[in-house]
Amino acid sequence: MLVGAVTATHTIFSPADLAQLAGRGITQEEAAAQVALLRTPPAAIVLDRPCTVGDGIVVLEEGDRQRLADRGTALAAAGRVSTFVPASGAATRMFRDLIGALQSPGRPSSQPAGEELFDRLDALPFAAEVRRRAGVAGSPASEADERALLVALLEGMRYAQLPKGLIAFHRSADGPRTAFEDHLAEAARYARAADGACRLHLTVAPAFREEFARVLSEVRPRVEQRCGCRLDVTFSEQVPATDTLALDAAGEPFRGMDGALLFRPGGHGALIRNLEALGGDLVVIKNIDNVRPAEASDEVVRWKQVLVGYLGEVQAEVFEALSGCSVAAPTDEALKHALSVAATLFARRPPGALPTRDDKRRFVVDALDRPLRVCGMVRNEGEPGGAPFWVREADGTTTVQIVEASQVAASNPQQRRVFESSTHFNPVDLVCGLRSWKGEPFDLRRFVDERAVFLSSKSHEGRELRALERPGLWNGAMAGWNTICVEVPASTFAPVKTVFDLLRPQHRARGGA
Repeated sequence: MLVGAVTATHTIFSPADLAQLAGRGITQEEAAAQVALLRTPPAAIVLDRPCTVGDGIVVLEEGDRQRLADRGTALAAAGRVSTFVPASGAATRMFRDLIGALQSPGRPSSQPAGEELFDRLDALPFAAEVRRRAGVAGSPASEADERALLVALLEGMRYAQLPKGLIAFHRSADGPRTAFEDHLAEAARYARAADGACRLHLTVAPAFREEFARVLSEVRPRVEQRCGCRLDVTFSEQVPATDTLALDAAGEPFRGMDGALLFRPGGHGALIRNLEALGGDLVVIKNIDNVRPAEASDEVVRWKQVLVGYLGEVQAEVFEALSGCSVAAPTDEALKHALSVAATLFARRPPGALPTRDDKRRFVVDALDRPLRVCGMVRNEGEPGGAPFWVREADGTTTVQIVEASQVAASNPQQRRVFESSTHFNPVDLVCGLRSWKGEPFDLRRFVDERAVFLSSKSHEGRELRALERPGLWNGAMAGWNTICVEVPASTFAPVKTVFDLLRPQHRARGGA
């Protein structure tokens, strides 16, 4: 439940509101806490310093990588590895500039995005289909030709509405391949069990779930044949109980014209429930738009195996320390070792003296018995997004967190300088250990920093509102996890934020796989 001062806000909800809340599975206390956070935003996160190589970021030596990759392959063979891909996001922003070119007066080519599209259309993986639908061969000779091409792409093929996972990202001998298909092929190479099973889970928007299932049925035979695997693919949707309220200009819960409460999706942080529901063991998390062509994914696959192997190695050390402290009377040596593991791996040190064995054991269990993640980090080259930092907690200790710009106080120059001094960037390349040393799934919601919400100004029905998003999936939703950051090559990161990113070299099919 989101925290906050809730008692005074209970009275703002009418019986009809309470029925509406109950229908979504949201308690009155949860709704009141959301209103409290919207009215009194929590304090900004406090950055201590950026994580740098040797101070929060590990650089793996070449000699260790093969050993770790072999371990990652063995963990996958044992059936412990699966993949989780948030894939509900629409591709609208990918095509925003082209939508603008279509809506602008005059020839679309008078807009920079339109000009680039018509100059480089044939280099894009969906060019043949666009031309077929538009009936335009070669360079468009008129405004009508230009508009026909854009209408075919954005409306006929629905690329302005489809989720990114269903957009053709790459060319192949079999024809255009969607981001979804290449994620399947990539996961089949690093997450395949000894019996051939490869498990991948995608979170999707309800409106497109059937379309994802249809595409899966079409591509499954060729992916399985090419990769020698048996795909076990599941889908889920964001839980309605994770939706959030908004406030109107008067600071009251925003209501539609019919007087009903407005609910908005809670952001990707809401997917912590979907991740927990999987009951997975070692789970790789990737963004849907970060995938290379299968023929050029050797380095990506190898680094996935390395990160999985590294997590397995760290997890084994943590589990051994916890096991040694689980007996009725742990030895001084076992406690000393566990304290060393907590301090060395995660910088978790007791704030004061621990005079008794029970004090030491309680500290060790609290410090180590947590979900674990190994985060691949690339050198900061100006890509937008979060970065790794040492964050100062309320008790004065520091922990490694992934922080977005919106979490930092914009009015604090010192904090902005710290944020802008980051040397590395988070490409959402995570390997997560979701089970305890006893093999039991963690209650992931226990480790969420509920005050690490995102607040923003939006509009609905022509009226301004203040919106709330839940703590981000790899930000506040994982704030209580034990985190290790590992430097990975920038070549493993191939994001697609605009359609023209598909023209980058990373998205050309080259190399062997």
